Amino acid sequence: MSPLVLAVVGAVVVVAATTSVVLAIFTKRATRVIEASVPMDGKLVDVDGDRIHYVEYGEGPPVVFVHGLSGQMRNFAWLPIAALAREHRVILIDRPGAGYSTRGAQSQANIYAQARTVARFIETMRLEAPVLVGHSLGGAIALAVALEYPRAVERIALIAPLTHVQTEVPKAFRALVLRSKAVRRFVSRTFATPVGLATSAAVLKQVFAPEPVPDDFPTRGGGLLSLRPSGFYSASADLVAIEDADDLAQMEQRYGQLTIPIDVLFGREDVVLDWRRHGDALRRKSELVTLKVVSGGHMLPVTAPCTTFDWLLSAIAGTAHASSPREIRVEQPAQDIARRGMPGGARATARY
Repeated sequence: MSPLVLAVVGAVVVVAATTSVVLAIFTKRATRVIEASVPMDGKLVDVDGDRIHYVEYGEGPPVVFVHGLSGQMRNFAWLPIAALAREHRVILIDRPGAGYSTRGAQSQANIYAQARTVARFIETMRLEAPVLVGHSLGGAIALAVALEYPRAVERIALIAPLTHVQTEVPKAFRALVLRSKAVRRFVSRTFATPVGLATSAAVLKQVFAPEPVPDDFPTRGGGLLSLRPSGFYSASADLVAIEDADDLAQMEQRYGQLTIPIDVLFGREDVVLDWRRHGDALRRKSELVTLKVVSGGHMLPVTAPCTTFDWLLSAIAGTAHASSPREIRVEQPAQDIARRGMPGGARATARY
């Protein structure tokens, strides 16, 4: 190799190393700013090596909320949690590795493993047969709880749930597909945060489509937390585990064995998870599943909180099954945030 080539290679290495250091310094500083903007809301509890961050409100029959991919508990902040907490003990959790929860060194990211953590959280908190509410990936985890630990919950309420194997990764999440742990760790500590800050508006637009993204979603909705190194790393691990593990394929074969009621809410225009593939297909495999389809996208807890809350109340009470155990209910949502506001005026502190 000629001296000139060696010099060029050396210069490239120096530039790359310098860039990586600069990006790492920026990432650390940005993380501090993000955490100051979206601080921890609740308490921490250790569950089999994982440390789970949760908030709780009210007293009564318990209701537990589980968020989706790249999300955290604040994704439910538009729902009138205070109104629900008048008659229920409402608990929202950050999944392992998301928000302010941490995933133990020996813990796995696949759906069954996360379902076990949720079931053990319910046991640790001494919750007696709660209603388990899951959004998107949280819906798949809730379904796995219903299959693996049916005595741990009374019933399941799913919002835009992942229920079947996807043929391709939704466009908004393709940057997370990093199978090498070393590469994932390097990217999370250098490029992920600055690139995420630069592209987050476009990514959120894809996730929320066809509805607009609320201006305060980065803080009130916790969106900024997913841009931290830990958030990127864990979301990538979650997505790769969905693709590489055969959990969903196994679950598809077991839906006929469900023993507890399942209520499902989907947006007809959801571009992340299609309601026919993940909602109607589930309904067809179990007589215990009801499906309601409304006009809207993937982020119904944010964009249609009143519609979602009304459906959730009927799901918790079991009236959705009592009124229509097998038909698909396709409805137009009420004018939600702009005209109706949120029942009870609540704003909780508290995506696949």
